[in-house]
Amino acid sequence: MRALLLERTGLIGPESEPLSPSEIPTPQPRLDELLLKVLACGVCHTELDEIEGRTPPPKLPVVPGHEVIGRVIEMGSQVIGHAIGDRVGVGWIHSSSGEPDENLSPQFRATGRDANGGYAEYMTVPADYAYPIPDLLSDAEAAPLLCAGAIGYRALKLTNLQNGQPLGLTGFGGSAHLVLQLARHQFPDSEVFVFARDPQSREFAVELGAVWAGDTCERSPQPLRAIIDTTPAWTPVVEALANLAPGGRLVINAIRKEDADKSVLLNLSYHNHLWLEHEIKSVANITADDIREFLPLAAEIPIRPSVTTFPLEEANRALRELKHQSVRGAKVLLMQ
Repeated sequence: MRALLLERTGLIGPESEPLSPSEIPTPQPRLDELLLKVLACGVCHTELDEIEGRTPPPKLPVVPGHEVIGRVIEMGSQVIGHAIGDRVGVGWIHSSSGEPDENLSPQFRATGRDANGGYAEYMTVPADYAYPIPDLLSDAEAAPLLCAGAIGYRALKLTNLQNGQPLGLTGFGGSAHLVLQLARHQFPDSEVFVFARDPQSREFAVELGAVWAGDTCERSPQPLRAIIDTTPAWTPVVEALANLAPGGRLVINAIRKEDADKSVLLNLSYHNHLWLEHEIKSVANITADDIREFLPLAAEIPIRPSVTTFPLEEANRALRELKHQSVRGAKVLLMQ
């Protein structure tokens, strides 16, 4: 089968080709697994973290990709609850303990890092970690919901926001543009304020319903009860803390942070950033229940991701653009 392999880690430059087009054997499902014909796979910032070594795969080569939409074409003999021909999705969680806190379990294995993912024509996944995709959503629309959307759903839950309390989003890429749509549905009386470094992202945020959009380092018109950070940088963390209301919570929705601006942490002021019972909470991975809960909700709203599509063979271009260009919505690979 056709696949793109990560064979070595390293920084992604403007001309980099971090993944190698390859022909590898089609995997065979184990007793509890599904074999999927991949239809689409989202391109997530976490792939940059894998490729550049911030969350490296335990062994190489590996097939990246963890926002997967596929069709079931074969099943292991122990599989129940699925049928040949079902359209299902696979997210960052490839398998784990099955406990409520399985996102924190040492058994957690990530799709496209600890097991081959969706940058390929076929992949296998344990049946318990494949989720039905609502008919309303196209393959390209559904793919970003498997991570950017579902992890945003988890982050929004962790804010403990109540309807009517103001929410901030810092960074406005693949996840935040979905969280904004989700927040407007779940908290219709809560105003949403967006912080983004480029004007195009700020304009996009206002189009989607933000009441205000400013630069990363600007002060919001009012203190915010909660802020979700979806960036790979440290500056938005420090600036967000200064925008919290007393007792406010910053939820950091990032698997890793880059080191380029780490020195900004020296600007932390206890009085300006941490005092008055400000809280910081991280989002660590995701559970199967998060995805099961989120997908029907996304179809009910409905959440409409803004997507730019690429053929599988152009995954390297999609990754370079994600790294070096401003992002509007999500990028999705389509198998052709």
